[in-house]
Amino acid sequence: MANEYSLSDVLERIYENQLALEAAVMELTLVAEAEGLADVGTNIRGALVAIGENGGHIKQGLARMRVLGKG
Repeated sequence: MANEYSLSDVLERIYENQLALEAAVMELTLVAEAEGLADVGTNIRGALVAIGENGGHIKQGLARMRVLGKG
């Protein structure tokens, strides 16, 4: 039961939420662009780049935690 709420488990769930939010925001981006809001789409895509880069760091950190046995 204690392992269920380990730091790596909590971070993994946060990462999964981030991926879900990224997908939802991308869908909204496509709708905004289809409605002719190209500037909005460009701004959102910039934010999505940051989300993707941060997601990569989170995933690498999780992998390292597990290797070091801190998860």
